[in-house]
Amino acid sequence: MRHTNTTEKFSTMNIREWPLHERPRERMLNHGPASLSDAELLAIVLGSGRQGRNAIDLAHEMLSSFGGLRGILRSDEKTMCAFKGVGRTRYAILQAINEIARRSLLETMKKGDVLANPDQVREYLLMKIRDYKHETFVCLFLDNQHRLIAFEEMFRGTISGASVHPREIVKRCLHHNAAAIIFAHNHPSGSSSPSKSDKHITQELKESLGLIDVRVLDHFVVGEDLTSFAEESLL
Repeated sequence: MRHTNTTEKFSTMNIREWPLHERPRERMLNHGPASLSDAELLAIVLGSGRQGRNAIDLAHEMLSSFGGLRGILRSDEKTMCAFKGVGRTRYAILQAINEIARRSLLETMKKGDVLANPDQVREYLLMKIRDYKHETFVCLFLDNQHRLIAFEEMFRGTISGASVHPREIVKRCLHHNAAAIIFAHNHPSGSSSPSKSDKHITQELKESLGLIDVRVLDHFVVGEDLTSFAEESLL
């Protein structure tokens, strides 16, 4: 059960003055990370607070100011470092944690059939490109057993026939000796509804890749959530 009263009981004390069994790091080691609140987990990452504020207090301030953990992890360096008590070192640690999580999931995807674990693909795409401030078109290159060969960001800018070049994707498929491919791109607006341009370029890519026997398995549009072309019968 998540411990909810620790912060209230010891809010005026330095964490090093708390009873050992109440400290976030010790409770995590004894009961697992799921037993901690967002603020307690963030406090462990921060390591310490700032003058007059312990790490838990600082974590609560950050969560409130940035709108939660996602807001913290998506923040740019200038904004984060302007927050009193953070600085470049802590910003770098937060970004490293974010990237480690993405790479760990990518490693897992490479070990098995991507289609057998569609939730992993969705989770990775949300972690990777949902918060990009620019539209980005990516490709997941797969072998004939649907194992992930490579993930590549191919194009930036508005997704259209002018910005997504089928011949470049064909070249990368041949380079990787891919048998199948999954496309994805994000909508910075947050909407995951496919546009007419999205549908048009998908069909154009499908036709081009069909000439070299590479199957298009899906195209995900990433906003606040995801829309799958395959699930919507748009392929």
